Amino acid sequence: MSDDLARATALLAGGDHTCVLCRGQETLTSDAGGVAALVDWHVQGRDLTGFSAADKVVGRAAALLYAAAGVRAVHAVLAGAAAEAVCRAHGIAFTAETTVPVVLNRARTTACPMEAAVTGIDDPKEAATALVAEIRRLRGH
Repeated sequence: MSDDLARATALLAGGDHTCVLCRGQETLTSDAGGVAALVDWHVQGRDLTGFSAADKVVGRAAALLYAAAGVRAVHAVLAGAAAEAVCRAHGIAFTAETTVPVVLNRARTTACPMEAAVTGIDDPKEAATALVAEIRRLRGH
């Protein structure tokens, strides 16, 4: 495990954040649920190239966002089965503590709406566009 990934994982384990990214001396954290932080960083044009990420939940949608952002390593506490395949296909080192067949919505009744938003999309940039649109729709923008 790289130093950046080890630091991100340790900070995530501290329990104060849902997502931590580290690159050298830079650290980004978020307390937002789901892929909200990743989408917001994408919209802001934040350069995440070369960061390592530790995230509470990584499904296929988050994995595609990490690929679009140029993140080099991801550790998930909980991962959807498709997340690892997406990461590996894009050269992202990936580890998960627990893997589930699919990431569910907050009510745990169906697939997460972010996962549904990227169904049939394999291109990370196209996925990012779809996820930005879905987040805006859910936020009422």
